[in-house]
Amino acid sequence: MCGRYNVTDSPGIRTLMEQLGLPGITPRLQQNVPPGGIGEFVIEATDDRYLLPGIWSLLIEPRPEGHGYRPNPKFPTFNARSDRLTSSPLWKKVYPSKRCIVPVSAFHEWQGKQVYNIHPLNEATALAGLWQSWHFEEEQINSFTVITLPPHPRFSHIHPKSIPLMLRPEEFDLWLDPGFHQVEAFQALMQTHIPAPLVCEPVRGPMDLRLVGQAEILLPD
Repeated sequence: MCGRYNVTDSPGIRTLMEQLGLPGITPRLQQNVPPGGIGEFVIEATDDRYLLPGIWSLLIEPRPEGHGYRPNPKFPTFNARSDRLTSSPLWKKVYPSKRCIVPVSAFHEWQGKQVYNIHPLNEATALAGLWQSWHFEEEQINSFTVITLPPHPRFSHIHPKSIPLMLRPEEFDLWLDPGFHQVEAFQALMQTHIPAPLVCEPVRGPMDLRLVGQAEILLPD
């Protein structure tokens, strides 16, 4: 499901940002980004790439106490299921032109109380997502969501409901192109798959990434 993620200062995240066309730019370092928290994502606009901050939950609203913003409680989902991208009113309007990539070092899943820190072998992670920009009076606020795929048989012992869509560098350009609206071209990406060797590390917790057992490597499809 990709319920949390982290961004650490590492060669992997620097390499990923170079592959995304943003050399020398590093996302804000964070150990434990939760749904509703502030993350950063990459978009393409006017033939350039940008790293933008946003709230992790596509539909947001002002907080009732009068300051800040929060996920809209009427829509509890913070990730976007791949099988609903072209049918759900939540996603189908933004999918053709507002695709983004969330650069992270790793994402977290829980198996009972055990936290797993998960990332491609020797790499950071390019999570495929969607984004939106909102205007509340004179303030502009961005938001984003991560796309999830159906359960993968080799990943289901870690998380039985879904696996996030992780993009490879050769897929970045087309995915980020806001002028490319033929989303049927992404149909193969929306089938559940592991795109690269995937390391699943049992760790002490989301704020303490020291191993507490043997890491498992899941082979790609």
